[in-house]
Amino acid sequence: MLKKWFNQTFIAHTSITPLITFRIVFGVMMMVGTARFMALGWINDHYVKPLFHFKYYGFEWIPVISESGLIAVHILLLLTSLFVTLGLFYRLSAIIVFVTFTYLELIDLTYYLNHYYFVSIIALLMILVPANRYLSLDVLRTPALHCANVPGWCVNIFKLQLAIVYIFAGLIKINSDWLVHALPLKIWLPACDKLFLIGPIFTYKITPYIFSWVGMLYDCNIVFWLLWPKTRWLAYVSVIVFHVLTGILFQIGVFPVVMVGATLLFFSPQWHQNFLWAMARFIQPSQMHIIAKYKDSCYEPPRLQKLFLTFALPLFFTFQILFPWRFLLYPGNMYWTEQGYRFGWRVMLMEKAGTATFFVSDGKTGKKGEVFNSDFLNAHQEKQMAMQPDMILQYAHFLGNYYQKKGIKNPKITAEIYVTLNAKPSKLYIDSTLNLINVKDGWADKKWILDFK
Repeated sequence: MLKKWFNQTFIAHTSITPLITFRIVFGVMMMVGTARFMALGWINDHYVKPLFHFKYYGFEWIPVISESGLIAVHILLLLTSLFVTLGLFYRLSAIIVFVTFTYLELIDLTYYLNHYYFVSIIALLMILVPANRYLSLDVLRTPALHCANVPGWCVNIFKLQLAIVYIFAGLIKINSDWLVHALPLKIWLPACDKLFLIGPIFTYKITPYIFSWVGMLYDCNIVFWLLWPKTRWLAYVSVIVFHVLTGILFQIGVFPVVMVGATLLFFSPQWHQNFLWAMARFIQPSQMHIIAKYKDSCYEPPRLQKLFLTFALPLFFTFQILFPWRFLLYPGNMYWTEQGYRFGWRVMLMEKAGTATFFVSDGKTGKKGEVFNSDFLNAHQEKQMAMQPDMILQYAHFLGNYYQKKGIKNPKITAEIYVTLNAKPSKLYIDSTLNLINVKDGWADKKWILDFK
């Protein structure tokens, strides 16, 4: 039974049309997101102004290029996203989109978002699929490229990735803070009481509890309702309502648009074919005869590529399924220590804030002075650093190197940091006498973080 399902889902050929719609939607979203980033002036605010950039562990070597170089990278990302949308020089364009976007994401850890991680994963998977073999400028240039059918994995790897995102986001909500205490929604929703029409709803005490339970049930089950043809349209309407509402309430950027666009993938090949044919008649009518001529053609990856994918894709998705559970290897409250928190599809699960005051002491004279964080960090960086332990440590090491270059002998860096989690009283986060220069980051348990009771 399992073998039959696997063959039908990943081996047997299916229509290429859902993949083409996904290519177009993904390319357009990448163009809009990149143009928006540039128009808001975030290149300068995020990358140029700060004197220090926080790095992902293992990616400390990622450089921050000049402002003109960063502008060029964004323009290249914008242009190749357009090429992906049109299916022009597709494979090369998809590679450039993945490399440029992921590079920009890796520049500074403080701007980590789940949907940035999701976009990088999708961009990587787009390199592997023949999404330019139908209704594309590549086909217009070389009609023999056209094919109407592809192996099922070309479409279903994206459905699988979406399922991982949704189901993990739902499972992690099954905890007492979210379901029993309605936190952090109990903190956030009352602040939305001035919204037009729906504002008064958020003044009721029961509203956060309803939203918490609905959010958990939605994330855990929506993929299954999208997969079932009888509930697909109703499920998609709920996708739109859910993500539009969260976008209005919480101002989380383009993530709602990304998810609304991506879940179109669950519609039937016939729906996608009708959609694309209607588009082709207006945009690329010259391809209609190509579509008719090769209507039964099938794509098969070259032998070496097929051999590579046979091993690479199972390993990739095994990692995607197991990696979010790594938090179980660490003691303590994950939301307090944040060990194993990132890259686990944990969306809006906590209200956490901190205040961090750093001190530098001269190892020779013993003189001690306070550090003004705003001299080195922008407001967003300072906010994120003050509650995330690896950033606290990175910043302390940066300060040690900085003041050593300024002539302070054997500088000692300490910090007085208070953190509040889900409206609980703030607590001292680390030992305020600990010399953070002597602490090294890594995958091991961060025992220097004080316990959360």
